[in-house]
Amino acid sequence: MNIILKKDVENLGLEFDTVNVKPGYARNFLLPQGFALLATPKNIAALEATLEARKEEEAKLIATANGVVDQLKKTSITIPAKVGSGDKLFGSINNADLSAALAKAGVTVDKKYIKIPGNTIKRTGKVTANVRLHRNVEYNFEFDIVSDAPVEAPKPAAPKPVAKVEETPSEEA
Repeated sequence: MNIILKKDVENLGLEFDTVNVKPGYARNFLLPQGFALLATPKNIAALEATLEARKEEEAKLIATANGVVDQLKKTSITIPAKVGSGDKLFGSINNADLSAALAKAGVTVDKKYIKIPGNTIKRTGKVTANVRLHRNVEYNFEFDIVSDAPVEAPKPAAPKPVAKVEETPSEEA
């Protein structure tokens, strides 16, 4: 069922997006909550008229989004995490963690605009997240997840102590 979003809906889309969802989700949640309209020809025409009227505002929003993308291109993020055996994390990293790390680096991106494949990351390594700041502006941001434990240098092997064996005199009969 095609619908037009009236508000940003996390993990679905941004305001004025036309998306396809299951009929039950639309009927039971999106439409009664006022988050969406049915994508009828009349509503699609109204959406196009609204977007045409908002053209200047949309241009400003796109320029702002492109400015954030330029900041993201210059930013490199490494998120330390507790690691268990191998490269498995004790917890997981999600879009809120990435948003907080970006804020520390000086780039403000709300967590609802960040989409991580699988929603969480459970292993160390290089990961790509999709940052969608506007319906026309998307950027695939790469970041690293590393162990927060300090890397220990291998210790030199200590010489093994030699055990002394005392010989007892044997009794001769």
